[in-house]
Amino acid sequence: MKMRRLGRTDLSVSAICLGTMTYGQQNTEQEGHAQMDRAFDRGVNFLDTAELYPIPPKAETQGRTETYIGNWMAARKNRSRVVVASKVVGRTSDEWFRGDRPNRLVRADIFDAVEKSLARLQTDYIDLYQIHFPERKIPWGSNPARRTTWPTPRDDDETPIAETLAVFDELVKAGKIRHLGLSNESSWGVMRYLFESEKGNGPRVATLQNAYNLVNRTFEVNLAEVCEREDVGLLAYSPLAQGYLTGKYDNGARPAGSRTALFNRGSRYETPNAAETQLAYNELACGFGMEPALFANAFVTSRPFMASNIVGATTLEQLEMALDSADVTWTDEMQEAVDAIHQSTGNPCT
Repeated sequence: MKMRRLGRTDLSVSAICLGTMTYGQQNTEQEGHAQMDRAFDRGVNFLDTAELYPIPPKAETQGRTETYIGNWMAARKNRSRVVVASKVVGRTSDEWFRGDRPNRLVRADIFDAVEKSLARLQTDYIDLYQIHFPERKIPWGSNPARRTTWPTPRDDDETPIAETLAVFDELVKAGKIRHLGLSNESSWGVMRYLFESEKGNGPRVATLQNAYNLVNRTFEVNLAEVCEREDVGLLAYSPLAQGYLTGKYDNGARPAGSRTALFNRGSRYETPNAAETQLAYNELACGFGMEPALFANAFVTSRPFMASNIVGATTLEQLEMALDSADVTWTDEMQEAVDAIHQSTGNPCT
């Protein structure tokens, strides 16, 4: 497994990161532990989680994923060998995170989130602590293919980024977190955090976790230049487009037990022209003699700007295929074929 540096930090992580959002909902604790064992046996040293997990978010399961990871690290006594990334939620009206109030990116709420995550993870520090989504009002994912609302709405009590960043400065100095990351953030947001840190208001952003896959390459439009020039590493989530790039949903299929069948949360990947585009990529993969899931993950893992590809699985077989993507030789022929479809279809699933 190839190792890559996270931004300008001293952290070296595997090209594949194990995503854990299914632990506690679709996966039992035993299954989650088995996945982590298998991934680490294959050279993975990087886990991504969040206080929000598992998905779909519910008050009765919130935080369960971190608990499973904490139990695994305690049992294996391997905390020093694991790079742990977690997240604090942005603005939300859900009160179960803080217990008595909605969450904002203010000191009291961020400190509450960190302390609870540290307890569940059974650790004294979090290697990479990320803001799961911005507090300000922007489209989900922060990087849509087009905007329909102008001007951008704002909350009167929007927390300034400088104020949020100052809280992370306290956390770093207290040793509770090592580095700061963003998620579902825009070009403006990344640059604003960098600007404030250069003014001395807090730690420098190390990573950006945004969606990136064959049917959503909007990162390449503006964010790629920002991240490349500013040494901010991309952590790609949803490389399989929530399973739509595995072929299992082709031609309207909805297999029993699949995420879409269970939770009906696939709207991001059920937009106009999405099904046709997904089918085209899945058929292209088969034309190269590869399973669509292996092909889609290999595309993401192979990108020159990729710090780590966050893969997810509900079975060990799915996990093995995702891990195998790190060993695929991505050819010019594959890239040209992918780009030909992208040229005609664009990014239907932002």
